[in-house]
Amino acid sequence: MNDALTDVPTTDVPTTDAPAEVPTDVLIVGSGPTGLTLACDLVRRGARVRVIDQRSAPHRESRGKALHPTSLEVFETLGVAERMTSTGSAGLIFRKYFDGEYINDTPRDATALFMGQWQIEEILRDRLAELGVDVEYDAEVKAVDQDATGVRVTLADGRTLRAAYLAGCDGGRSTIRRQLGISFEGRTSDEEAMVVGDVTAQGLSREYWHQWFTSDGGAMMLCPIPGTETFQLQASPETDEQGQRLAPSLEGFQRLFDQHARMPGIRLTEATWLSTWRVNVRMADRMRQGRCFLAGDAAHVHPIAGGLGMNTGIQDAATLGRILAEALAGSGDERILEAYEAERLPAAAHLLADTSARHDRVREAVREPGRGIEAALN
Repeated sequence: MNDALTDVPTTDVPTTDAPAEVPTDVLIVGSGPTGLTLACDLVRRGARVRVIDQRSAPHRESRGKALHPTSLEVFETLGVAERMTSTGSAGLIFRKYFDGEYINDTPRDATALFMGQWQIEEILRDRLAELGVDVEYDAEVKAVDQDATGVRVTLADGRTLRAAYLAGCDGGRSTIRRQLGISFEGRTSDEEAMVVGDVTAQGLSREYWHQWFTSDGGAMMLCPIPGTETFQLQASPETDEQGQRLAPSLEGFQRLFDQHARMPGIRLTEATWLSTWRVNVRMADRMRQGRCFLAGDAAHVHPIAGGLGMNTGIQDAATLGRILAEALAGSGDERILEAYEAERLPAAAHLLADTSARHDRVREAVREPGRGIEAALN
């Protein structure tokens, strides 16, 4: 026997055991403004957080584009308010047209900050990375189970993740809400719809949010996204000869623009986002089930009048972050967890009623030349 081999101390033999996984306090599903706000808030409070998203990469779509002062207050605590204000545009002027004719300009106060949702998410994602956490993409949830000690999530690729708590911030079609069996009561209107997207429009002033309305009830709006050449487009849907709605397309956007704006020198190009929006007025019947929580659009969707959706999700996140931090501190009081739903479920109900009323006001206002979506703000 080779004594040189037998004399090697066992402590010097490399181990093949994998390092123990760092426990997760809160697993957040969804990396939109709600999920990212919650993640930043929890990490700065000392929580161990993971953020997963079923998408393969971040999007670059304008989507929700108005931040209200309440959201900026939350972002101040996260250390990103200055980044938001330096990126966004305040005091945007609403320029109104009716049947193709310019009518007036409506100055708005500087309380709302306009910017693309992708820009908001990028700032929050960068802040989260500074705090030591990156979003994990290609992570589609297939099952959720929980017991008295935590939550187990099974992903489409077979992996399982465990955490003390789970936050579903994964939008109006929330997988987490469905997995928990939480109902989403309300209505979806097939009649009240519009096409939306991101386009460029060379030659059109970027100093205004252009709003064209017509006596037949049609509409076309182009809102500049700061720091880009892009406008967010919102318009009445295009229909065929049989009255059936056509899917959104760049060519369709141009036809709608020509019909409503009647500015032949302007060509729309580079459609980087094409989608359809319908009026949905729905809310979850509860926002908590055991150790699992819902926030943002996963818990409530509503008319866009007033631009309250993303901002309400940010408020959900701020409240949930505070409550989960208290629970993780070890108090063990069930009343702490109950406080989230007690606070935010009535806020969601009020949101649905409020935005529905704002939507009705806008629909009535745009029939009158010189009036527009500012009716939702009054």
